[in-house]
Amino acid sequence: MLIGVPREIKPQEFRVGLTPESVAELVHHGHRVLVQTQAGAGIGARDQDYQAAGAELVADAATVFARGELIVKVKEPQAVERAWLKPGQVLFTYLHLAPDPEQARDLLASGAVCIAYETATDAQGGLPLLRPMSQVAGRLSVQAGAWALQAGNGGRGLLLGGVPGVAPARVLILGGGVVGFNAAQMAVGLQADLTILDRAPAVLERLANHFGASARVLFSSRAVLEAQVAGADLVIGAVLIPGAATPRLVSRAQLATMNPGAVLVDVAIDQGGCFETSRPTTHAQPTYVVDGIVHYCVANMPGAVPRTSAYALNHATLPAVLALADQGWRRALADDPHLRAGLNCCAGRVTHPAVAAALGYDLTLAQTLLGEG
Repeated sequence: MLIGVPREIKPQEFRVGLTPESVAELVHHGHRVLVQTQAGAGIGARDQDYQAAGAELVADAATVFARGELIVKVKEPQAVERAWLKPGQVLFTYLHLAPDPEQARDLLASGAVCIAYETATDAQGGLPLLRPMSQVAGRLSVQAGAWALQAGNGGRGLLLGGVPGVAPARVLILGGGVVGFNAAQMAVGLQADLTILDRAPAVLERLANHFGASARVLFSSRAVLEAQVAGADLVIGAVLIPGAATPRLVSRAQLATMNPGAVLVDVAIDQGGCFETSRPTTHAQPTYVVDGIVHYCVANMPGAVPRTSAYALNHATLPAVLALADQGWRRALADDPHLRAGLNCCAGRVTHPAVAAALGYDLTLAQTLLGEG
């Protein structure tokens, strides 16, 4: 199969879909790989590294999309990239379609086979292709929140862990999944005063057993949520419903209950955000202030540490890329129900239940399309 890797063009996005090591693995399997020049510059991978791995370099993204049978990216295709997609071409990347009707319309119009990292599943019910970026984003969220709490960045002027005789900052994490757990690890390591909210009994038990006295683990009723938000210095939104828009847990009215200069970090912004006042920001301008509360809502947080992120992502996605390339997308999806869960739209039809529900499209089951020969 001919696999294409374009340079990412979303603002401040420095990751790359395939590392040179992944390219070498694909070439070893008999595939050809086109890589746009400078695609790996953000992770320190030189064009000659890709050539040494067996890739063919091309100068522009249009050529990658024109020739590639399978396009491997990191972030959702931007408008110019979506215009290059064609029927039957396979796109494998993060999509986050639920809050993005414009992207959904373009992908459906293209007729391409669009497989999203974030909805592929595993036998344990997890999201293995989202997990590495959730780990990175969770850990970064505490670093970003600590930075935003500094007075020069608009925050309350608090050191997350305090010092002897001065109380640490109060950190509240909404959601105890992969993002929340990794954020909690960082917050505990920095000696913050930590509270984690969730509604799933199994998650609450796991968190309580792991963190013990280092964190308060509470059931997230409306009353508890409102009280904890009011007293928090840093709130990290770490809620995820696979494929669907994130519920808005914190209203604008609740901001008035918080101390001026408190910080909200919305890791769920890719799926629409879990604060009513959230809107996407970039690494170039990561924060804004609403009613005295600092908001950090960068939509591609792992892009701030692209080398760590790209390698972590490739370790998770390479087996799936190999399956798609070795078997073709129809056989790969037919044989693997977990990879099939990543199919969001195909041949002009929406194939993921949460995406169809969020955007108001009729649902076509993936199995139906796979059975069309």
